[in-house]
Amino acid sequence: MRNGSEWVYGPGDLAEDGWESVVDARIPGWQHTGLRVAELDGSADSGATVALAAGDVERMIVPLAGSFTVEYDEQGAATASQVLAGRASVFDGPTDVLYLGAGTSATIGGHGRVAVTEAVTAERRPAAYLPSSAVPVELRGGGQSSRQVHNFGVPGALDAVKLIACEVITPAGNWSSYPPHKHDEHRPGVESRLEEIYYFETAVTRGADAPAEAAPFAVFATYSSDERPIAIDARVGSGDIALVPHGYHGPAVAAPGYDLYYLNVMAGPDAERSWLITDDPAHGWVRRTWDADGMDARLPYASTDSAASTGSTASTDTTASTDTIASTDTTASTEGAPL
Repeated sequence: MRNGSEWVYGPGDLAEDGWESVVDARIPGWQHTGLRVAELDGSADSGATVALAAGDVERMIVPLAGSFTVEYDEQGAATASQVLAGRASVFDGPTDVLYLGAGTSATIGGHGRVAVTEAVTAERRPAAYLPSSAVPVELRGGGQSSRQVHNFGVPGALDAVKLIACEVITPAGNWSSYPPHKHDEHRPGVESRLEEIYYFETAVTRGADAPAEAAPFAVFATYSSDERPIAIDARVGSGDIALVPHGYHGPAVAAPGYDLYYLNVMAGPDAERSWLITDDPAHGWVRRTWDADGMDARLPYASTDSAASTGSTASTDTTASTDTIASTDTTASTEGAPL
């Protein structure tokens, strides 16, 4: 627990069996989503791999930095292998990802940092690979609310049962996850019930001549939307995790001089897999200013390796591409989403 909040954890606070962090239903008040983060050293010893047991959980493997090989066993199928080329860092554009349906066991090997997003379900889906060149990349907001979203795991881009996942890059000085919003009530066609995990990384902004003692950070907040108490006012950095079981959440603010990344994991109890949010009515009006402000010229952030693939970029369109991983969802992917 960090920052005096029961919902914020630092690197190592949730360590287990080779994983730096493990979020699952063993945390009191947490039920539907999970996250695992590991640093692998690529050696021949036990530090080179981590294991995922088969169970009633669907997963998406997301390289944060480095490259990995995933050996996996689906029920009734032969062992399969998938190489994830990955990327240099989370600020180097989108990565390729691998979806594994419930009932699949896996071993991940390689060198670098890797995340595994999870959602609880007993319903099975087949494994699916999404190359980085097919990841829907969206530039959202405007002005100091400009951010870049990689929609690899949202409805319309991924055929999953419960899992919703994406990642967001916020340039130094900008605000994201804004306006503050919630998704903690079941109101068909208006709002869905979703737990949400934020995994953060921060770095000195591109091109800056920062001293060796520079300490990148960002700020993240939540507050109550009803009688259920929640209050996060946290300074966060690389490896920190914030859990949002309910309530308004946002903003996530990148401090001047420091870029912010976060990986979002969502799932909930509703029968329909949809991502529908309600803005805090005191702040929702800010959306109307974005068109006039224009997109931050620093975006998009692509790989610093000019030969790397960076995916296709949409401007402010909030509907994810449907020609990558086939989807049976008919709900809009990220319509109205504030990340």
